Amino acid sequence: MRNFRRIALLSLGVACFFLGAPPAPSQEPASPATTASPNGTAAAQPAKSGKQKYSHANDFLIRGSVFTDKALAFPGVKLRIRRSGENKFRWEDYTNSRGEFAMRVPQGAEYEMVVHAKGFVDQTKVVDAKSGIADTTLAFQLQPAAGGKR
Repeated sequence: MRNFRRIALLSLGVACFFLGAPPAPSQEPASPATTASPNGTAAAQPAKSGKQKYSHANDFLIRGSVFTDKALAFPGVKLRIRRSGENKFRWEDYTNSRGEFAMRVPQGAEYEMVVHAKGFVDQTKVVDAKSGIADTTLAFQLQPAAGGKR
């Protein structure tokens, strides 16, 4: 009985400690540095850093699904994207376990998306990221290559 009281008091003390603790202070963004201008007023100056952060706010989202010739989800398919007219692929990814994908590219250009799976014919689709629309949805149904192994 004595041990039960000790455990109960100890657990009550721990609960009071955690429940009675003040909340963690919120973090507010730092205000920009100010400097005095020649006319005596304070002028805001942006903080200087070595590298600018990239914002995905203006990206174009390419998403979709890849299916087999039997209309089943096709996981692990290689996806490559390049700007139209270029030879070098700049973005590469694979479909997930449900054959789905989503990739971001900068807006304002036209892109070629090439879908590749072993034993199937590669498919290419052109994606126009110049319009004001921020995303597009694609669907690929791959066909077996002639004489190709699966």
